Amino acid sequence: MGWKNWIIVILVAFTAGWMLFDGSRALIVGDYVTPKAGEYAGQLGPWSNLVKAVGIEPRSTLMKSIFVGYGLSALTVMACFMLGIAWARTALMIVCILGLWFLPIGTITNLIALILLLIGRR
Repeated sequence: MGWKNWIIVILVAFTAGWMLFDGSRALIVGDYVTPKAGEYAGQLGPWSNLVKAVGIEPRSTLMKSIFVGYGLSALTVMACFMLGIAWARTALMIVCILGLWFLPIGTITNLIALILLLIGRR
């Protein structure tokens, strides 16, 4: 695996790993990790406004399950990509596109990974 692929793996693992952790924790403890003090104490990130706009309550069991499902799926596809399975590059592109909603961090990491996947395809 070349350096571009390692950067892709690190970016996807970071975002998907966080979503799996935070979604699982939210299902068990009851809420996501949020700032404990300061101006944004107890508030979710900008992604919460986006999911509210499409009719999903950000702190609902559905949304927490989406976090877990996305995290597991993305990590599985990433592992297949690392193993060199033929369909995994295309699947990883789809995973990155599907993760763009997770503002702001997921948007940045998935966009960079997607660009590197497209550059690597040439």
